[in-house]
Amino acid sequence: MSFVLGITGGIASGKSTVVDIFKAEGFSVVDADIVAREVVEPNTPGLAQLVKVFGDEILLADERLNRKKLGALIFQDEKKRQLLNETLDPFIRGEIERQAKEAEQSSELVVVDIPLLYEGKYEAMMNEVAVVYVTPEIQLTRLIARNNLSENEALGRINSQLSLEEKKKRADIVFDNCGSQETTRQQVMDWLKENNFVS
Repeated sequence: MSFVLGITGGIASGKSTVVDIFKAEGFSVVDADIVAREVVEPNTPGLAQLVKVFGDEILLADERLNRKKLGALIFQDEKKRQLLNETLDPFIRGEIERQAKEAEQSSELVVVDIPLLYEGKYEAMMNEVAVVYVTPEIQLTRLIARNNLSENEALGRINSQLSLEEKKKRADIVFDNCGSQETTRQQVMDWLKENNFVS
């Protein structure tokens, strides 16, 4: 049996940095963001369902999803945003499960990278959940610097997610990313060694 490790964090907490360490060590990674794009490719059941719910004005002339148009529709409207999430959730969840099961055939450790893991209640799919943690101050500073945002814009994005403090409480494993990348890498390698995934 493979071990399935869910990895989550908050915006600008450095989750990708941690996931890249697992990739570099040769472990399979299922990326929820990529899955979310794949399930709305042209001619997929996911896109067909979206069109059913939101109408074909969300399509471009070549039958691809017009992300700008869809984004504009849901941006100001919480109900529509919820409707979008509810519509796509079964497709995304099903595909994440499928890819994880496939990866289990060839990898003793499968990493599932899900930004909204707790919000989407994906814990049941995992053996353990790791949270990539930084303090609220570091998170804010990094997000402002990375996305060139004002403090208010950055806080708006941070506050739209479950807080890192809350995620840290629920986590089985915490990778503290407040220090250097090397320190973070060391924590991941220590965990891999403790669990006999690397020697």
